[in-house]
Amino acid sequence: MVTQEQRKRQLAREKFLRQQQRRTSARRKARMRNSVIASVLGVIVIGSVALYTTGVLKDDDKKANASSQTSPSAAPSAAKDPCEKPATGSVKTQTWKKEPAVTIDESAKYTMTLSTTCGDIGIALKAKAAPHTVNSFSFLAGKGFFDHTKCHRLTTNGIYVLQCGDPTGSGSGGPGYTIPDENLKDASLKANVYPAGTVAMANTGQAHTGGSQFFLVYQDSQLPPSYTPFGTLTADGMKVLKKIAAAGEHTGAGDGAPNATVVINKATVTKS
Repeated sequence: MVTQEQRKRQLAREKFLRQQQRRTSARRKARMRNSVIASVLGVIVIGSVALYTTGVLKDDDKKANASSQTSPSAAPSAAKDPCEKPATGSVKTQTWKKEPAVTIDESAKYTMTLSTTCGDIGIALKAKAAPHTVNSFSFLAGKGFFDHTKCHRLTTNGIYVLQCGDPTGSGSGGPGYTIPDENLKDASLKANVYPAGTVAMANTGQAHTGGSQFFLVYQDSQLPPSYTPFGTLTADGMKVLKKIAAAGEHTGAGDGAPNATVVINKATVTKS
């Protein structure tokens, strides 16, 4: 027969075991909770670092390289697409091993017209100041390289540009060759600002790595003078660009694909 003292000890042991079980369970739940929190924070930190370290205006990934000056939007924009449907046709995939020979007349005037789904964008080209760049664009436009390509990136925070010229639409495409940097001391570039209306080359962040990707500046943008300025938008071209910019970009973070469906139906370079 169990004595009263033995019964007390038994009850004490059972109470102790229940406490231990509750503590073990609480510790297990805490570990799980902390693990989840750590995972979420890890994703946020990794994402933030990726955004911070990705270069802006690079041909490999085309992520901007300028510091943010305003806070990004909290949510993606739901702006209405102001552009028309693209013309029927497909993007050409031809590439070339080396830059085409420079055959343009540096003393002549050249104009590039981007007939886009959002309207025509006219660009006065700087043949004398950037002959390799203008010659390359004349060559590529003549080959239909830009036709049916998307302008894949709009930046609305820190710098203010629309980026085009990638046949893959991924930010990593090009013509297969590179061209030298030119005109980096253009009189328009003051205090490391690319003024609204500037058309300049994108690159990988290294010297002389421009290909076919370029950006159109719709608002003065603080950038180092590392991107060849080779053209200036016409007044009508700026109106079209402003319309595209006003529709915003789809991530809401200030850097992503434009909400407007911007497709270059046809690019032409003319001499006068």
